[in-house]
This record gives sequence, structure tokens and C-alpha cells, in this order.
Amino acid sequence: MKEFKYNKILLLCIVIGLMAALTIVWQRHNVEEKSTTIEMVMEYEDIVELAQLEGAPVDHVMERMKDAGVTSLAVYETTLEKLNKSGKVATVSGAQLLQQYYMGSLSDAVWRNLVETGRIQGEDVYIIGRDPQIFAEVKEDLIERLSPERVTVLDNQRQILSVKANYEKVVKWNLGLPTDEMRYVSSQGFYVVARPSNYTKVEKENVEGVFQRLAGIENVSALMFVGDEALGYPDLLSLTLEKVKDRQVTLALIEHPLQLQFFKQEGLVPMAVANDFKAARVYVIPKDEQPKLKSAEAVQRWIVTDQERNIRINFLRKYDKAEPGKTLLETNLEYVANVRDGLLASGFTIGKAGVFQPYFPNPFLLVAITIGAVAAGVLFLTLVRPFSARYQYALLVLISLVFALPLLKGSGNVVRQAVALCSAVVFPVLAMTWQIDRWRGMSIQGRGSLKGIIKDGIGGLVVTVMLSMVGGMYVASILGDVRFFLEMEIFRGVKMTFVAPLILITVIYLTRYNLLAREPEEGKGIWQQVVKLLNYPVYVKSILIFALAAIGAWVFIGRSGHTAGVPVPDIELKMRAFLERAMYARPRGKEFMIGHPAFFLAVMALYRQWPRVVHYALVVVATIAQGSLVETFAHLRTPVLMSFVRGIDGMIAGIAVGIVAVIGVQVLCYLSVVLGRRPTKNE
Repeated sequence: MKEFKYNKILLLCIVIGLMAALTIVWQRHNVEEKSTTIEMVMEYEDIVELAQLEGAPVDHVMERMKDAGVTSLAVYETTLEKLNKSGKVATVSGAQLLQQYYMGSLSDAVWRNLVETGRIQGEDVYIIGRDPQIFAEVKEDLIERLSPERVTVLDNQRQILSVKANYEKVVKWNLGLPTDEMRYVSSQGFYVVARPSNYTKVEKENVEGVFQRLAGIENVSALMFVGDEALGYPDLLSLTLEKVKDRQVTLALIEHPLQLQFFKQEGLVPMAVANDFKAARVYVIPKDEQPKLKSAEAVQRWIVTDQERNIRINFLRKYDKAEPGKTLLETNLEYVANVRDGLLASGFTIGKAGVFQPYFPNPFLLVAITIGAVAAGVLFLTLVRPFSARYQYALLVLISLVFALPLLKGSGNVVRQAVALCSAVVFPVLAMTWQIDRWRGMSIQGRGSLKGIIKDGIGGLVVTVMLSMVGGMYVASILGDVRFFLEMEIFRGVKMTFVAPLILITVIYLTRYNLLAREPEEGKGIWQQVVKLLNYPVYVKSILIFALAAIGAWVFIGRSGHTAGVPVPDIELKMRAFLERAMYARPRGKEFMIGHPAFFLAVMALYRQWPRVVHYALVVVATIAQGSLVETFAHLRTPVLMSFVRGIDGMIAGIAVGIVAVIGVQVLCYLSVVLGRRPTKNE
């Protein structure tokens, strides 16, 4: 039997890299543990609307919401439409005024005089104020959005403005942040989350005007921009940044609906980087999705979201339909309170959004991890086709030098991505390769009992998972900095981590075994076996098996990442919800439901000497779980402790399902023997 030697120097490099990785992982864990405060935000307008629907004072509703757990209210820029509805101003088109005049219904002497002197134009818009401060802000906002030439004061005493604009459009334009609303929110004991929008041709005065409005407001916690651009984009981002630093406010990064990075707002991420990463990730349940969720389901989503995706600002929408036996206000108060209680029970605190300190790993530790990953790659090559130690060391040194230099210079993002990808692909394969070589080196005589299969399955799976965890630690550490925590940067190559290990383990398997042979003979070489497979007769059952495998591959690859078009069955969603409640970290289905049980069946196939192709198929499926386990750590927004526990939970659940699978197959084999011995009536 051909032996494959594991170079001890390469193994030592891997161990040293693991020590460096564990050091970074511990530092990363400490950083993550210091940012556990969740800011609970609702829209100010939602609170006002709830009060109107309930017929209750706004102060009373605000007080109850604050007691339920809301810490902050988001205040948007006002519009003429909002001001009209609230009665703070009145807006009318010139055409309406002229129509009233000619119909004889315009009784006010001032307005009649304006018409008769030709100062009312049918295509213009006219605004009448009530409060001097609000009127002054509206005038200022319109001048900034349009120009001084297009905004004219017709009567200072009566507070009448003339605006040259389209009536239907101007009433919907964002004007500016309303100071009266922000002061009111602050006076009620809430943080203010300001939501300004950018200007079409932004100027210095526009940016300064926004922060002048904020200057007199206490407790401004965050800026959450509206629209596709950050305030000041493209040329005045530095001015916005200067003002943000002066106010020490947090920049809000709104998570994309696909839960991958952010809703695109030009200039926001560079500004957050320049703000020393004083930024927080925001999640909001999509408006069209929330009505479909029961309150309990939405509460559970918030808890899981904050635990798994480093969300630190929960932007809660109100429910528009009351639950049976409750008022609409009671429904929303209970919803908010349950979110708060669930977060507190999960170890979070409620307050101003926590932010991550600007953590970056020591470059020398990164170099050690890189050398370890290169050693793992070289080791894999030697396990495919052995070559001399001299060439192994030369390859190790050469690649390590090429990768290490950029890291020591303080850059090397491409190198770090390459190391992470290598680790995510190679370590699961090395773990399964070790198991295959262990199987080849042992005697299977007397190991075919059910008890022996379960015992060896548990032991082998635990060791294999621990070896794969080494790759997880490499990935979690090499990309373990604040940019990845906030998902400003993401791991590239998710699809590759699902496909490549299956190809590589196939190569390994073909170097150890003859795929179409039942007896444990040596592999005849990869190419010879491929040729033999291509010349193998094709049966209808072979075509059906291939079709099923293709469908499985489509689902497997399509369900990875965040752009999948493969739907998730309702029963799986319910199972996920149950596991999220029952376990600290929900294990991944492809691990405990597919890969780990396949590992047990692979042991059974080996000990019972099933056809070699069956054993190969089970080994490949078992590798899926190992690759998935390592890929879990590539979700850098998830706390590293949760990723680790998820892998352990998956292993424990996988052992349970694996034992059930082995027993089930044993029962089926027994029944097939019994039924096969039953005589026929007309024999």
C-alpha cells in the first residue's frame, strides 16, 4: 500500500500559524464583547400617527414607547406636504388663487389686492406661514434647494412666500431638518437620529446649514442619510466629516435588503473610515415583509439579527394592524417591549449604539498565519503527489516571501483574501484526507458491528471537525479587523469554498482508491480512472442518478451566498426558527442534516465493504459539512464565538442524526434480508 507522509516541518508551520490565529481570535473576541449596546429607533412620524389613531396625546404615547424600550426617534427632513397636514403652513398654487378670485370666493382683501396688482402668477406656488421660526426655516430651505431669485417674500407681516416651482413636485421635496421636531424629541428624553438628504449641487452653505440646525439639539446620536448619496457628496465630504467629528455622532450604515453589505450611499463608507470607524450597522425589516410576520416572529428576527450580523441600530417599523383583543398602540408597545426583553436576555444592553474600536491585527501575526496557510497548501500537494522535501521547503519559502512582504508594509488586502480562500478550501480537504489515510491504515476486520460503526463514527467526526476548525481559525483571524466586522469589506470567493473542496477531495480519493473497484486496491492514477469512468457503460439508472446529483448540486450552490434564487421550503424555515430558539447558535443544515450523517454512513460503507463508488459519494458529501464549517467563519460580521459554537452545535446535532441514519440503514438492511428469504406462494 502506497504511503503518503505528512511533513513534520509543514505541520509545525501550521501549528505556529494556529497559535497566531488564536491570538488574533482572542483579541477580536474582546473587541466584539465591548460593543453590545443596541439602539432602538422608531420614526417620529410613526409615533405621531399612532397618537392620532389612538386619540391620545403625543406626549403620552412617547412616554409609553420610551418605557417599552425605544431609545431614539428618527427625524426626517420636512416637506411642504407634511407641514400642510400638520397645519404649520398652508401651500396653494397660483392657479387655485386666480380661480377663487374669478369665481368670487377669494374674500381676503390682502389676497385680492395681490391678484389685482398682478403679483399672483398661475404657475407659481404660494406659502403662508403661521409660526415665525418654521416660516423662516421653510424660506431658508427653499432658497437653498432652488435659488434666491426663485423665492420672494410677498408679505412679511402675513408671512407669505412666492416660489417659482411646479406645485405637484415642490410639495414633496425634502426641505431641511425641522428644529421644532428635533427639540421636541430631545425634550422627551430620546436620542435624535437625524436623516438629512444631499443637495443636487451641494455647496458649503448647504452642509453648514444642516449642522447649524443640529447645533442647538442635544442628544443627537447618529446621522442616517436619506437617498443615494451622503451629505456633501461628491466634493464636500471632508466638510461633512469635520462636522460629524465635532458633534461626535455615529454614522449609520443601512444593511442591504439581501443582507450583504449596505444600501449604496455614495461617499458614506469612505467617510465612516475617516471617522475612525465610528459607525453602526442598521437593520430594518422590509416594509412589504413586516405585515407577513407575526409579532413573535419579528421579535425573534431582531434577536438573531443583532447576534449574528453585528447590527447595533434596530430601526423598528410600527405595525398597522392591531392584534386580536388589543388596541393598535398596545400591539406596538408589546412588540417593542418583547424586542427589548429578548435582547436583554441575550446579553445585550439598550442605549446609544455601540461601535467597534478601530482594531487591526499585528502584521507579524498575519505573516505567521500566512506561512501556515502556505504550508497547508504545500502539504496538500504532497498528499496528491509526493515530491522531495527540498522542493517542499523551497515552495514554502518562495510563496511565503511573496505574500509576507505586502503584509509587513501595512497593505496586503489581496494577500489576506487569498490566504483566507486557501484556508477555507484546503483545511477541510486536509481534515478529510487525514481520515481517509487513517481508514486505509487500519484493519476493518471485526469493525462492522453497529456499535463499532457508531463508536468510530463519533471519534472520527470529532477529530475531523477539530482539524477543520483550524481552517476556521485561520479565516477568522486573517480577515479579523474592524472593516470586516462592519462589512465594509467582505470575504471574496464564497462559491469557491463550496465547490473546490469537493473537487480536491475527489483528487485525493482517486490517488488512494480505484473508484470502480470493490476490493481495497491501490489507485491506478487519476487520469487512468477518469478514462475508465468515461468509458463506463451508461444505463438509464445512471442517467437518473446523475440528474438527481445535478439537482442537488444546483440547490447546494444556489443556496449559498446572498443572491440565491433557490427558494427555502416553509418546513425548513420552521426548523430554523425552532433551532434558533433551542440552541445558542443555529447549526447549518448542510452540516448536521447532510454532511455529518454522511460521515457515519461512509464509515458504515467502509466497514461493510459496500461498492467503492458508494463510499466515495459519501466521503464527498461528508466533505460538504467540513467546508461549510470553515466557511461559517468567513462571515466576519458574525462574532467569532458564535461561529465557533455554531460549528460545535452542528457537530453534536450531526452525531445525533448520524446515529439515527446508521440505525435506519441497519434496519433497512435487516428487512431486506428477511423479506428476501420469504418464500413465494407459487414457487
